[in-house]
Amino acid sequence: MHKIPIGVLGASGYAGRELCALIRGHPGLDLAFATANAQSGTTVELPYGGNVTFVATEQAPLSAAALVFSALPHGTSSEWVSRATESGARVVDLSNDLRIGNGPAAHGVPYGLTEVRREQIRGAAVVANPGCYATAILLGLFPLLKGGLVAAGSTISIAAASGVTGAGLTPRLDLLFGEVTENFRAYGAGNTHRHLNEIRALCAETGADVDVLFTPHLLPTARGILATMTVPLTAPLADVMQPWRQQYADEPFIELSDVLPELRHVVRRNAVRIFAMPVAHIRTPTLIVFAALDNLVKGAAGQALQNANLMLGLDETAGLPA
Repeated sequence: MHKIPIGVLGASGYAGRELCALIRGHPGLDLAFATANAQSGTTVELPYGGNVTFVATEQAPLSAAALVFSALPHGTSSEWVSRATESGARVVDLSNDLRIGNGPAAHGVPYGLTEVRREQIRGAAVVANPGCYATAILLGLFPLLKGGLVAAGSTISIAAASGVTGAGLTPRLDLLFGEVTENFRAYGAGNTHRHLNEIRALCAETGADVDVLFTPHLLPTARGILATMTVPLTAPLADVMQPWRQQYADEPFIELSDVLPELRHVVRRNAVRIFAMPVAHIRTPTLIVFAALDNLVKGAAGQALQNANLMLGLDETAGLPA
């Protein structure tokens, strides 16, 4: 069977290695190259077995790839997206550079929240892959926002916790084992996290008149995100989960739960598990929405591959761990 050649830029990070591993296991794709400047010439083991040898980014044969994933750092990636498209490749950009709400460069680039933007993604030349927190939060909120069910002028309050791989592979003092283990802390406090731009932008596109207050937390685990969202409603819902059943009917990677989702339900899977329940003992009708996913799979590499499948005309679920 002829396989489609794929390149990965910035493959030495957690998301990049996850991408390489998923490509290697994909029935229709072939890993043509993987780049990492600081580790050029180094061979590393991939998450699900096998290995890959990195080349320098400048040496990447962009024209040899039908599609390129860019997992390069924020602020650097967009230049290489342009180079790859000029070489004739389609591109999925995993950085913040081209996501909605992040300036003029994002205009006209489909936002790769697959279950919400599928038809824009299908066959696109460039897609901006969402952030991991934004994926969990927006997939959890979208049915309420689209349905006009969120109270006008209200604030959606979100507390979300992520495993340490969400911070990347660059060594940092605050991510040492002794700093993280047996600990739990907030960061990006004061509503300053970079994923807020895309969250606010999609909320605005639905026409919802809401503020978003988002506080991320660091979990002493490697993988996973659990987002807890408090949403004031226009009126109580007789059937709490109906908006999600209606919006996500037959979606292969969205699981609607009847119990509180846990990280162990979703790690190493391209799935987001969602549950909602009403809040008791307050005057305003309110829901708490929970969404859990693996930040490296559905929150990054898996969603990127899901988008690539659509861009290349392949089965959307191909090569993805359900």
